Parts: sequence; structure tokens; C-alpha cells
Amino acid sequence: MVAPESDTRRESAAIGTIAGRYEVTRELGRGGAAVVYLARDLRYARSVAVKILKHEIADSVAKQRFLNEINVTASLQHPHILAILDSGEVTGIPALAGLPFHVTPYLEGDSLRVRLDRERQLPITEAVRIALEIADALDHAHAHGIIHRDIKPENILFSGRHACVADFGIAHALDCSVMDRITSTGLTVGSPFYMSPEQAAGERDLDARSDVYSLGCVLYEMLAGIAPFNGATPVTVIAQRFTNPARPLRAYRASVPPHIEEAVAHAMAL
Repeated sequence: MVAPESDTRRESAAIGTIAGRYEVTRELGRGGAAVVYLARDLRYARSVAVKILKHEIADSVAKQRFLNEINVTASLQHPHILAILDSGEVTGIPALAGLPFHVTPYLEGDSLRVRLDRERQLPITEAVRIALEIADALDHAHAHGIIHRDIKPENILFSGRHACVADFGIAHALDCSVMDRITSTGLTVGSPFYMSPEQAAGERDLDARSDVYSLGCVLYEMLAGIAPFNGATPVTVIAQRFTNPARPLRAYRASVPPHIEEAVAHAMAL
């Protein structure tokens, strides 16, 4: 199968070596704010993931402030947190020159989103174990004054069978850097399916409870096979959490123990 011409141009434009050290080989994926590439760390002869802000986002951010925020989160060292190895502005690839990037280890396992798309509902003990590993990572970050702000299945990766939380500080870095201008680009910092009510309401001074709410939403989906709130647009999804409680977990899956259903409801309490 031949790739579309636009895809071919996009891939070839990114091929090269960043900062004389990271040899980009191919694209791994893209989200609302950034593109992730597989690269070879020439210094240590290892595979890494390089995440580069998109042009339309980078044009709106204060780059140094963004990088400063990323560097703060690089201090987090925890077995269930994806480490930040390096950051800076792209040099060596003309099409990407000047764009902020950061480097993390490359994990070969799927994301939780891929797994949920494939399996829909996870075994109850497995879902709880994954949630506990995420909670442990969040507890470590919160103890260091860092709030994730974007807990969602796409940001939960797997190293072997263990969960690893990615993108710590990225949402905060974007939020701090772009401030009110970010809404004019059409980008929401955080996913409407998992964001807390206070984050959905536009509050900036978030605390650990916001991440706990998002984790509750993720665990709900792992068990029920569907996010607690759904809708055709981000606005309708967000509105539901202010007007209607999520349907009880056991309505979707009667085998969920009552104490787990209660714990999820408590995490998502307004």
C-alpha cells in the first residue's frame, strides 16, 4: 500500500538529526498539540521518543516558559512516571527548526487507549491494579507540587505489564505558556471526557483532586467499557458532568464489586 503524498511529505520533512544527537526515523503518533517521533539517541545508542510541538501551537506559546515548565517535571523520578530525558528547540531539521521538543524513553507497549479500543472492558483485578499504579505516580507528583491536568487513556503507556504515566507537566506547560490565547486556537488543555469540573470551568488553580477525578473517569472506562460522560461535542460532554451524575458502574457491569463502584463514585464526586 502506497502512503498518500501528503503523508509522505510529512514523514520526509521530519527525517534528520535533532541537535546533532537524536536521529529521527519515523512518526509514532500525533495529538492535538504535538507529534511524537521514534528516534535514535546517538550518544547512548538507544531508542527514544521525541515529542515536538506542532507549528500552530508553538507559534502561540512562550517557548522558554514552556521549556522551563517541562524542566520542572523532569525532576520526577518514579517507576510509573515516564521520565523526561532532555528538552530544547529543534535544530538540524529545517522543517521543524525552532519548535520546542522533549525526549522520553521509548516504550514498545501499547497505550491504555489502544488496549481499551481492542478489549473494551478490562478484567476487574487488572483495571484496579493499573489504577493503583497510576495513583501511586500521581501521589508522588502531588507530593512535589506537580498536577498532571491531563490524565486520560492516551497518556497511560505500558512498560511490560506495568502502567507508566506520560506527559507530566505538558498540559500545565501549555496552560502557563499560552494562557487565554490557547482557547482561540481551538485547543483544549485536557480531554473533555476525563477533565474535572473545575478544570472544565476554566479554573487555573487546580489541586490534586482534579487528577483524582480524572483517574476516577479512567477507571470507570476500564471497568464499564465506556467513558462516564459522552456527547457529540466537547461542550455537550462537559455540560453533562454539571447536570447529570454518571450512570452507576454496576449498570454496565454487574460483576464490579460494590466497594469499587463506591470508590470510583467518590473519586468523581463534585
